[in-house]
Amino acid sequence: MITVLAGGVGAARFLQGLLAVHDPADVTIISNVGDDAEFFGLHVSPDIDIVLYHLAGLADEERGFGLRGDTFHTLDALARFGYDTWFRLGDRDLATCVTRSDLLGRGRTLSEATAEVARALGVPAAVLPVTDDRLRTRIRTDAGLLDFQEWFVRGGARDPAREIIFDGVESARPAPGVLQAIRQARAVVVAPSNPLVSIGPMLAVPGVREALAETPAKVAAVSPIVGGAAIKGPLANMLRDQGLEASAVTIARLYQDFLDLLVIDSADAELWNDIEAEGLEVLVADTIMASMEKKAALARIVLRTLDARGPTGSPRAEQ
Repeated sequence: MITVLAGGVGAARFLQGLLAVHDPADVTIISNVGDDAEFFGLHVSPDIDIVLYHLAGLADEERGFGLRGDTFHTLDALARFGYDTWFRLGDRDLATCVTRSDLLGRGRTLSEATAEVARALGVPAAVLPVTDDRLRTRIRTDAGLLDFQEWFVRGGARDPAREIIFDGVESARPAPGVLQAIRQARAVVVAPSNPLVSIGPMLAVPGVREALAETPAKVAAVSPIVGGAAIKGPLANMLRDQGLEASAVTIARLYQDFLDLLVIDSADAELWNDIEAEGLEVLVADTIMASMEKKAALARIVLRTLDARGPTGSPRAEQ
């Protein structure tokens, strides 16, 4: 089994490539839930849905979120009733949230609801929320403490992130199957995701970081920083807000206690020795996933380096 820790668009793109070159039934995806929020009485799971929509071939990849070709009639109608509609959920996206909320309201766990949504969308790999318990990322700014989506979407991530808080993490437990997926994996990959607010909430759930450090599997991460900048999103500024350099070396240090291998872009090849000095192996590759071919090529080289062979003894041929 290949286990992938995933959060956000970069992870979804990497997973598209992975499932193109490796048997989806042999892949387990552990997803961030720190971005989850409630809008219009509905439970919204942005990072889970980004992964599901990309793997179902339904994502609006140009926007980076939501469903391709979605409409916004419901949101426009809600605005007429006085609702604040800054969080843009399309009509079909809302249907996903209605389904999840209905299942949760009938006593299902978030894991069970995620599995049902994944089956309905035809997603071939297992997707597990890191926890079924309530976990919310909050950002402390100069103006006060904000929910993550309010800071990120409504505020455009403009305010400096002075502190990142994972509300509820102390009492959160790993969802069923999460620790087993890490401990029993042949290889673990931390997808190219924001380490502070996409991967960070998962690592903060008690037992997850320890399982990564203890697993006999080789653990690799793909750096989301290339040439001192984030591929997408506010990561570079967030790192600087925390007093950290926006560099692949910083990614190595954030994961150093459990990581074996860091994949960096060819633009950062000069950082090889600095990353090796952190006790890690380094793989230089093209990490800019601008096409399906490049997504598949990156996944293939990561698997080859990890020697993560499938049930038949070799990775599945690219389709």
